[in-house]
Amino acid sequence: MSSKPRVVIVGAGASGLACAISLKKVHGLDNFTIYEKGPDIGGTWRDNIYPGCSSDVPMSFYSLSSDLHDWPQSHGSNEDIQAYWVGLTRKYGLYPHIEFNKTVVLAEWNSEKQLYTVTVENLATGERSVSTAAIVVSAIGVLEVPRYAGIPGRETFKGELFHSGRWDTSVDLAGKKVGVVGNGASATQFVPCITKDPSVNVVNFCRTPKWLLPPTRKTYSNLRRAILRNIPFAYRLVRWSVFLRLEFMYLAVFGNAFLRRVVTKLLTSYIRHTAPSSMHDKLIPSFPVGCKRVIFDTNYLKALHRPNLKVNWDGVERITEDGVVTKTGDHIPLDVLIFATGYAADEYPLPIVGNRKMSIQESFRAGGGGKAYLGTMVPGFPNFFMITGPNVVTGHTSVIYTTEVQINYIMQLISPILGRKIESLEVTQSATNAYDDKIQARLSNSVFMQCHSWYRVGGEGKVTNNFPAAATVFWLWLRKPDWIHYTVIGGESWLAKQQLRQRIWGGFKMSALLCILVLGASYSRRAIFR
Repeated sequence: MSSKPRVVIVGAGASGLACAISLKKVHGLDNFTIYEKGPDIGGTWRDNIYPGCSSDVPMSFYSLSSDLHDWPQSHGSNEDIQAYWVGLTRKYGLYPHIEFNKTVVLAEWNSEKQLYTVTVENLATGERSVSTAAIVVSAIGVLEVPRYAGIPGRETFKGELFHSGRWDTSVDLAGKKVGVVGNGASATQFVPCITKDPSVNVVNFCRTPKWLLPPTRKTYSNLRRAILRNIPFAYRLVRWSVFLRLEFMYLAVFGNAFLRRVVTKLLTSYIRHTAPSSMHDKLIPSFPVGCKRVIFDTNYLKALHRPNLKVNWDGVERITEDGVVTKTGDHIPLDVLIFATGYAADEYPLPIVGNRKMSIQESFRAGGGGKAYLGTMVPGFPNFFMITGPNVVTGHTSVIYTTEVQINYIMQLISPILGRKIESLEVTQSATNAYDDKIQARLSNSVFMQCHSWYRVGGEGKVTNNFPAAATVFWLWLRKPDWIHYTVIGGESWLAKQQLRQRIWGGFKMSALLCILVLGASYSRRAIFR
């Protein structure tokens, strides 16, 4: 039996696997279990298998900093990315820790035992099992539950119908009339692919236009790959260059109104230059760049020139047995209907009950939407940690980067629990409220408030998904825990020592800063009157 407390990780996608790797590398922990509802690891890269599925972020920065990789292309396909994570799962011996086809139906905190009681259901047999864990880590991601547009009649359709996030590979689209609902990141990737076959006639039903950035994808030459493989630090330099480029993108799109206007003019010019002239008035958004997800064009605009692709902006009134009826009354017959309508990002799906006998969903609703200290911990839920929790998505940089930053922070928080210096750790309500007030104040003046989007509760409410600053700021804020913002059980003296040490160190830094300022002022005065 392990001498260290047990950890449960929910989800075997990139964040869950990265967390498990850190548990092994940082703490030497083997007493952990990953519950995964699917049949294999990979999460979004296992589930999203639609044609053309690939990353938005260059792969040199969409991989673990500890495991850089020789990628054949600038942006990986879902097959390449899935293979990368399968390789890491094998490399670090994670498969024995993963229980597949099992979903957590309840994790409830037991204040007497200072443990979570975790109920898991086997999706193949329906059987349920119960175990305990000292620590629960949510690694289910943000884009986890497919959202279908609320269009009446979906159940009456007699053709093939599926969501792009659950692509049905058994459906042959050749010679079919295909309707695609949505024009977001997924649709703009697979529509150019399926319309390469001239026998596939596609009608793309769109509600609002999207800002599209010019294509940046490219295949690497053998020479370039050989150079990166053989020159020390070459991979690391490329990774840093991508990081800095994406930080500038934050400044240009989210951080500066003047630069945003410049970007708007450039993207407007790109759309006008690339898309059919007859569609310009429909394709150019009226909302500012950045308030909805910015999409990297994968030749969607060029595909609009194809005769077998039509775009319909009338809106879908209802779905019938053999097609759809638009809001203008037109009936459009279809053989296949594909929903590319995103995910439910404003409702947290994992059932967790804390020490106040309140579910995390009830806690979030009471606050008008998700609220977590540094996107990681929620008051009333001891020893429960979230990866990519509320207000963590940046909109411009790599989610793998923010995941690693959060995991590094979590590893520091759980260290005293694993070392049995404390039994439980909980963030204070006052620290959480102060943090939420700070980021919501920033968000209230941001571009995210200027349109309807999945970043906000119900599309128009509180922004609960986005972090309101550059990725560098995210790292600075989560670099080290501020123990003053936490309470513990079973180790109050340990916490008091940490808090005292931080106060002393904080006082020393303030004194050093004052000395520097005084010396600087004194030197300046002497220089002036010399």
